[in-house]
Amino acid sequence: MKYKTCVTIAENSSNKIKQNLKIALKKSDYVEIRFDFLKINEIPKTLEMVKNDLKKIVCTLRPKTEGGKFEGNEKERVSILKLIAEYNPFLLDIEFNTIRKDNTLVKYLKSTKTNILISKHDFKKTPNFSELKKMMNQMIKFSLNVKIVTTAKSVDDSTRILQLYSKKGSNNLIAFAMGDKGKISRILCLYLGSPYTYVSLGKPIVSGQFSVDEVKKIINLKIG
Repeated sequence: MKYKTCVTIAENSSNKIKQNLKIALKKSDYVEIRFDFLKINEIPKTLEMVKNDLKKIVCTLRPKTEGGKFEGNEKERVSILKLIAEYNPFLLDIEFNTIRKDNTLVKYLKSTKTNILISKHDFKKTPNFSELKKMMNQMIKFSLNVKIVTTAKSVDDSTRILQLYSKKGSNNLIAFAMGDKGKISRILCLYLGSPYTYVSLGKPIVSGQFSVDEVKKIINLKIG
């Protein structure tokens, strides 16, 4: 089995994204472009610039309430999400809190037939297992592609988030923990069935993130 990676690109200009995308696609199976790091008027231009590679791109437009950088209001953000959906990327990352409140958006996304990744991030803690399981079951009502990321304060937190893989059923689950105590979960999730793990080109975008080169070394280790 080939374990896959997804390089996160978080840049504030189209040109930097284009440069890093070229490098990232040589090293990684997929790339996540954080469109929320761009000024709003740069997003359409950037979509056009990367459209030939979109079948390998996860598109993310994270609001500030979810740890992102998007400067506009929610109405503007939803309208850009709809625009991205029309380009049919590999995955369009949409927050669980966004999708469950907006039936109009749900219908629109269905009409575009775009593959949606429903995401939920907890930047403070790792909830107990029953909460995690309940959350996952609610999320798969909107898409079989589910991403649940928590914050690990202990190794037990990492173990707990990874237990979701025993209950995931037929959905494509990406589940791991952020922070230094969660680093190991970013690797172990691959062995438990995650379609890929998020990595950086060098400097971590978020706490605990490995670089793509580090992950390749780890997963190619020969034991014994």
